[in-house]
Amino acid sequence: MDRTIAAGAAAGRLGGASRRVFPPGAGARRALAPLLAALGARRRLRLTLICALVVLPLLAGGWMWLRHSSLVAVEHVRVTGTRGAQARAIDGALTEAAHGMSTLAPDVAKLKAAVARFPQVSEVRADPSFPHGMRITVLERAPVAALLVGGSRIAVGADGTVLGTTLPNASLPAVADDVAPASGARVGNELVRQALTVLGAAPAALLRLAGRAYFSTRGLTVAMRGGLLVYFGDATRPHAKWLALASVLADSSSAGAVYVDVRSPERAAAGFAAGAGPRETEGGTGEAQIGKGESTVGTLAAKLAEATPEGRAKAAGGEAEEKRSEAASQPAGAGPSGGAAGGEEAEGAEAEPSG
Repeated sequence: MDRTIAAGAAAGRLGGASRRVFPPGAGARRALAPLLAALGARRRLRLTLICALVVLPLLAGGWMWLRHSSLVAVEHVRVTGTRGAQARAIDGALTEAAHGMSTLAPDVAKLKAAVARFPQVSEVRADPSFPHGMRITVLERAPVAALLVGGSRIAVGADGTVLGTTLPNASLPAVADDVAPASGARVGNELVRQALTVLGAAPAALLRLAGRAYFSTRGLTVAMRGGLLVYFGDATRPHAKWLALASVLADSSSAGAVYVDVRSPERAAAGFAAGAGPRETEGGTGEAQIGKGESTVGTLAAKLAEATPEGRAKAAGGEAEEKRSEAASQPAGAGPSGGAAGGEEAEGAEAEPSG
């Protein structure tokens, strides 16, 4: 009996120790802990996705409603850049098309369609101002010539776009053609397009003096209103050729010339009637090169200054900068006499090639 009681006590002690060290289910929970954590993370992700699927459509719908609501509708329109007889009609068409448009999503395609019947409009830009304003900027094609077809004069732009007969064109140089394209269409004649390219590159002061453009034995020729002929040859380097013409016209030795050949801008030459040319006229050909050699290139911009206000302002700025550079580079103690001697020496060096 004592042995039975002792064995029971020993068994009790062993069972108690087993329960304290190895509680029921502890090992299983430790093994399942990573899986339970992953399941919890997936549950949170699922809830987040469900919320996003519910909220995002609501936000998108609200944004679409706001874009097209009266809260951001255009009410005040300002149009700039239009001019001429059709300026009011263009302004009205753009204002009507813009009213009610959203400042959050301006429809530029709709604005362009509203003025598609006006060929002089080349581009339309919209600048909305939240919540109810919009500024529209119009870029127009400037007419550079009058297309002569039969007895009609049709304004045309430098890119060949026909601008119609409603624009003023009496003062524009004339270019003859056999076919009158529809308003808004492009000129198909290649020779006419070359003439328009050259006239489109002309400074405003010289374009006003141009009378007509045509092709002669010396290629593309522009007849000025005073009777002077200008030989361009073709449409290549039109800006350089106009600058060369301005250089020749600004030179006093070109007075009395009957033509100016600018087919090679670096060697622009003036032609004179027999016995009327300057001393530089060579071999009785009646032609004298103005600004000989490569030096012509460096003087083109300065000569153009006498033809345009913009050029005069640029030249004045260049002269001021040159004076400041000379003052900075002058050695200390150099007197006025040294500068005068240097100027006389430079004049002698420039005069030598002309002799």
